[in-house]
Amino acid sequence: MSMIDIAALDDIPPQGARVVRTPHGCVAVFRTADDRVFALDDRCPHKGGPLSEGIVHGTQVTCPLHNWVFDLATGQAQGTDRGQVATYPVRVQGGRIWLDARALRRVA
Repeated sequence: MSMIDIAALDDIPPQGARVVRTPHGCVAVFRTADDRVFALDDRCPHKGGPLSEGIVHGTQVTCPLHNWVFDLATGQAQGTDRGQVATYPVRVQGGRIWLDARALRRVA
């Protein structure tokens, strides 16, 4: 993998998110209460809401516009809602968050 260093883990509060702007769109990077990190498109497929501004609970995020819930690991909408957002490989190493740059290019 071609990984890029995007931030320190401590730059994202527990149950919070940050946005990484790329030439292909914005990626939301989420940190759970137990310090797991996930990355997915920052755009809800329902009405385009910024998922990075949603509420993180467990390994899910709730869209701030219409309360759609997405699994952070799969990007799949939960419950009766239908839809999915792209996810990206991400890892934490040495207190830093690394994102797979090749996966970002494949989205273009």
